[in-house]
Amino acid sequence: MAHPRPFRFGLMAAKASSGADWVATARKAEELGYSALLMPDHYGDQLGVIPALTAAAAATTSLRVGSLVFANDFRHPALLAKDTATIDLLSDGRLEVGVGAGWMDDDYRWTGVPHDSAGTRISRMIEAIEVLRGLWGPEPFSYSGEHYTITEMNGMPKPVQAGGPPLIVGGGGKRVLSTAARLADIVGVNPNVGAGSFGPAAIASMSADATDEKLTWVRDAAGDRFDDLEISILKFVTNVTDDRDTVAEKVGGAMGIDAATILASPHTMVGSAEQIADELVEQRDRWQGSYVTVQLDAIDTFAPVVAALAGT
Repeated sequence: MAHPRPFRFGLMAAKASSGADWVATARKAEELGYSALLMPDHYGDQLGVIPALTAAAAATTSLRVGSLVFANDFRHPALLAKDTATIDLLSDGRLEVGVGAGWMDDDYRWTGVPHDSAGTRISRMIEAIEVLRGLWGPEPFSYSGEHYTITEMNGMPKPVQAGGPPLIVGGGGKRVLSTAARLADIVGVNPNVGAGSFGPAAIASMSADATDEKLTWVRDAAGDRFDDLEISILKFVTNVTDDRDTVAEKVGGAMGIDAATILASPHTMVGSAEQIADELVEQRDRWQGSYVTVQLDAIDTFAPVVAALAGT
C-alpha cells in the first residue's frame, strides 16, 4: 500500500446572517488550519454557492473553497465551467469542484425540474464531467452526448490550476462511487441517499461494514489510479466530549441506531479530541480517508484535532 496521504480538513458551511458573518467564518476556518470551506447546493435555506464561495475566497489567502456538491440537474455544465474557472482564476487556484447527480426531492418539487431516474441522472452527470474537463482545457472543445452538445466552444477564462480544479464526486451507491473512482480526483464516500431523502436506508448505509463495501467498489473501479485518489469522508455529527458513551447513546437514539454503530461509523465522531484523533488515524488505515470534513457547528471544538493531525 502507498504511504497514507497527509490529513486535511474541510468545513461544511451554508448560511450566514450577513456578509461580515460569512467573511468571519471563512477567516476563522483559515486561522484554525482547515484546508477548505465547502458548501452544499440546494434551493432551501442556504446561500447561493457561486457568490458565497467567491466572497469566501476574496476574504482569505490560503483557504481553499469548494462545492460539496453542485447539483448537476440544475446547472448546465457550460455555465458551470465558466463560473468555476472564474472563481479559480480570482482565487489564484484555490477552488475544488464537487459535482453530483442531484438527489433531494424538495429541489425538484420546488423548481419543477424533472426528477429523473437515478440511472438517467448519473449518466447526465458523467457527460457533464466530460464537458467541464473539456471546457477547462486549453483548446476549443466539442462534445456530442445524449444529454449535452457542445460545439467548438473555447471555455473562458481558463482556470489557474492545470487541467482545471480538482474534481470531487461522491456518493453511497455502487455506480456513483465507481464513476468517481474512474473520473474524479477526490472521491467522497457518503451515505446512500438514492431514495431522495435522508431516511433509514441512508442511516443504515453509514455503518463501518457498508463503508468497507464502498471502498471495495472504489478500488475495483479505480484500478491502477486508486493510489492517486484522495478519499474524502463527510462527518454529519462531531461531538467532542469526555463522556463518550453517554453522548453516543444520545446521538444514536436520535438517529435510531445503537451507540456501537455510531462509534464505529466513519460519518459520526463522538469522544475527546484525543479519542477522535486516534479514530481518524485508524479510519485512514482502513479506508484511506485522509480528507475529513466536519459541519460548521464543530469549527471550534474540532480545532484541536485539526491542529494535531493536519499535514501528518
